Amino acid sequence: MDPVRRIRLALLALALVLIAGTIGYVVLGFGLLDAAYQTVTTVTTVGFREVLPLSGVGKAFTIGLILVGVGTALYTLTVMLEALIEGHLRTALEARRMDREISRLTGHVIICGWGRVGRASARYLSAAGETAVVIDRDGARLEDIEHPTIVGDVTDDQVLQAAGIEHARALIAALDTDADNVYVTLSSRALRPDLVIIARARTETSRPKLVRAGADRVVNPQLIGGRRMASFALQPHVAEFFDAVMHDEELDFSIQQVEIAAGSPLAGRSLSEAALGERTGAMILAVRSGPDAKFEANPGPDTELTPGTILIVVGKPDELETLRSLQR
Repeated sequence: MDPVRRIRLALLALALVLIAGTIGYVVLGFGLLDAAYQTVTTVTTVGFREVLPLSGVGKAFTIGLILVGVGTALYTLTVMLEALIEGHLRTALEARRMDREISRLTGHVIICGWGRVGRASARYLSAAGETAVVIDRDGARLEDIEHPTIVGDVTDDQVLQAAGIEHARALIAALDTDADNVYVTLSSRALRPDLVIIARARTETSRPKLVRAGADRVVNPQLIGGRRMASFALQPHVAEFFDAVMHDEELDFSIQQVEIAAGSPLAGRSLSEAALGERTGAMILAVRSGPDAKFEANPGPDTELTPGTILIVVGKPDELETLRSLQR
């Protein structure tokens, strides 16, 4: 049982004993203060004399109060000392504080698994100013990290719900085995059909399984790493440019995606009519008419900006912000 819950139940039981004892002594003819005093001294076994002489009924009542009250008081003290000595109380209070913090989050990213891939994902999200909630079954791995954390089995739906999956923008499944990532993907898709899910695959044979389980994107870190190394060998400047523009925080420009909203003033206009380059200074590298459509590189001036169109844009932060402001 939760240590905090045990302490609450023990204190409640002790309070009920004290109230019952006080009421009993009032019925026996004690004043309210005298009744409370007699109850406390009896339950705590202080051993002071009775406030008023007790009748036979009063003595029987006191015997019963001693048997029940002393046991309850000792149990309450034991529970509190156990929680303090073993650190359960502090851990439970910290977990409750973390639960309250996570319950207030919206638009965060859930990272399942705090290994090398999970850590790298969290670093990138932090650099981008995004909030991550990390889940791992090994509490020792989550000590002293800056992100909200949950210790538990991520294949448990209750753990995902505790991580705020109802209000998250995306989930990254970066567990050690492909089987666990498939299970997490299935569970997450069932809980949130519209959630963006990115799953890690150790082998290429697991990719179709993860896609069928509901992953929007499947990433094989070893495959991507090998391709990057080969691209540095063949086209080092191109590879370094994209590596820097995506990950170097010191650059004064970056590549970002901008989606044309349904109510945007840009919706229904062509690129030439919108004149995005002239108005913002940002450069349109590619256009995608929808999440599953192919990219159109270097789009022509007649390309129509329909709602849901995704623009891949390179520019300085103020230029990209100006572009986003045109949709308001």
